[in-house]
Amino acid sequence: MTNIVAPFGYNPPDEETVSADIFRNGMAALSSAVTVVTTDGPHGPHGFTASAVCSVSDTPPTLLVCVNRSTSAHPYILEHGVLAINVLHEGQDHLSNAFSSRSRSMAERFAAGKWHKGLIGAPVLDDALVSFDCRIREIRDVGTHTVIIAHVVDVTMGETGTRSGLVWFNRQYSQTIPK
Repeated sequence: MTNIVAPFGYNPPDEETVSADIFRNGMAALSSAVTVVTTDGPHGPHGFTASAVCSVSDTPPTLLVCVNRSTSAHPYILEHGVLAINVLHEGQDHLSNAFSSRSRSMAERFAAGKWHKGLIGAPVLDDALVSFDCRIREIRDVGTHTVIIAHVVDVTMGETGTRSGLVWFNRQYSQTIPK
């Protein structure tokens, strides 16, 4: 176990953790936006479905993305150094399913949507609620995942006021309700 030093010199004691099953059951109650994270570069376009995405800062604009190291896109995202985070709307669960399927090739995954090249090269979904075009600034391996800190270099806004966002809640798709 890595020793983590907290602020003011406080060093927390080693504690027991809950089981992975209990943790996953608890996380099922935490709704998350459904995104498709994409990259492109020397090894071609790659992507995967992610719900572990959040804002870190607006100065500079920064997002955090967690990528399971067993995901086939993992090495390419790190090597390419760029990614787009495409936030899906309620009619795009088929895209989420395509990009989370281990049995579909990358060509089949990308054929499920319409894409254009973002400002720095990552595939941006034409009709996403919003897409964040990012350059990787920091990475850290934590457990089974790589945590990526990405600086946002461009934002493509979709129809955010007229469409419901696709969310993952209680192990199934749900949606936000726009005002």
